[in-house]
Amino acid sequence: MTNTVSVILLAVLATAVVIGLIVLAVRLTQRPRNSLIGGGLGPALIEQVLELKAVGEFDQAVILVRGETGLSHRAASRVVRKLHAPAP
Repeated sequence: MTNTVSVILLAVLATAVVIGLIVLAVRLTQRPRNSLIGGGLGPALIEQVLELKAVGEFDQAVILVRGETGLSHRAASRVVRKLHAPAP
């Protein structure tokens, strides 16, 4: 009886460890929340964002950056705020 209980407990423990390792592996391989999908902002996207900022459409610029990059709202807002038109 004791051997059966020990085997069952050992099997449950081993299963829990394997599931924990799988969950850890999945989390480590996922894309970080605020990383850029395409590797960065392209010149065309920057130009569109600057045009939207110039006409006072900050929220639309943030939505555009979020849609193109996958950034969170907070991170996209920071990006839009920091973008400035190049000096002539």
